[in-house]
Amino acid sequence: MSTLVEINFDGLVGPSHNYAGLSLGNLASAKHGGTVSYPRAAALQGVAKMRHNMGLGLVQGLLCPLPRPNHAFLGTLGIGEPADEAERRLRAAAWSASSMWTANAATVSPAPDTADGRCHLTAANLVTMPHRSQEWPDTVRQLRLAFSDTAHFAVHDAVPACFGDEGAANHMRMGTHHAAPGLEIFVYGKPGGAFPARQNEQASRAVARLHGLNPARCLFVEQSAEAIAAGAFHNDVVAVANERVLFTHEQAFADPECTYGAIRAALPEAEIVIVPASAVSLTDAIASYLFNAQLLTLPSGEMGLVIPLEAWEHPAVRAWLDGMLASNGPIRRVLPVDVRQSMANGGGPACLRLRVVADPATVDPRFLLTEARADMLEMLIAKAWPEQIDPADIGRDSLASSVIAARAALLDALDLSALT
Repeated sequence: MSTLVEINFDGLVGPSHNYAGLSLGNLASAKHGGTVSYPRAAALQGVAKMRHNMGLGLVQGLLCPLPRPNHAFLGTLGIGEPADEAERRLRAAAWSASSMWTANAATVSPAPDTADGRCHLTAANLVTMPHRSQEWPDTVRQLRLAFSDTAHFAVHDAVPACFGDEGAANHMRMGTHHAAPGLEIFVYGKPGGAFPARQNEQASRAVARLHGLNPARCLFVEQSAEAIAAGAFHNDVVAVANERVLFTHEQAFADPECTYGAIRAALPEAEIVIVPASAVSLTDAIASYLFNAQLLTLPSGEMGLVIPLEAWEHPAVRAWLDGMLASNGPIRRVLPVDVRQSMANGGGPACLRLRVVADPATVDPRFLLTEARADMLEMLIAKAWPEQIDPADIGRDSLASSVIAARAALLDALDLSALT
């Protein structure tokens, strides 16, 4: 029997979590820019979501916040004391806790899909947004520690910055089950709209080559310009896949019928659940983050959809979900979770996790969550994470000291001082 299972590695919300409104095209981020954030509550909400998924009987992983404030980033820009608004935004970028959204950490191809039979991970360069473009070198360090067993994993540096790559947020994998060879679907955007199309087609093709994927088992699909313009800055805001099921808004793709046809041709077992705009508008789908959900195979074999409370509480979305459950379709359970602090900055349950199909025994155990480790995290967060951050406080030495000390305490508690 195969020992490969899907492990969701959630990013722990960092102690510098703040609302600086840095992400163009992310409507929630823009809406809450300049408001007070609550890092302690955000991190505890994240741990509670991880506990929730462990309680479902799933293997749960953890990735740590990256070092913030990033003084090296500011140094390369020659920024000392900010003199104007542009420099203040760059300083805020150096404080961003955006690595919590680990769906953007890397693109992952499991061993059954690759030519050398190893799980391949390529760090995303995230070059479209300055506050995220600084992440990948530290992300690679962490991935190479978590997945250090080179007999089972290969971790690649980011593709060149001339091609924007946003990682797993623009990548889906389908198959009969996680341990079987899969169909990998890379979703890219084309520039020219009001908001940037963050994923470049050539970046997706480069990742597929680096991972040694069979071209016949890869699809390269254009995201609809309409979805990007509406605020779907990543494909995972309008579509999510798991094993044989694709759950999607009807306006997610530029050519939906061609996309569905190609999926069915490659995977005859595919079940495509399409939410029509007449039931849930693109605006409502993006506001509620209905699709920025974790579509999971539960130990019972049935599929569950972990959604944010905002989706469960949205009248049109709730009505559609109730109808879906009554229809006896492939998604049998809807599981709401509270990640409101993350949602206010534009990241739902799907943003907070990186999916890795692997044997848990091949992963560094320091990155796998247990109930005891979750208890420890909650106590540490309650003690060390700032209760709140006003954007006006960004740059203050006292806040920087507390943020640095909190992360150091976390790394010490997890025996991960190599990431200091």
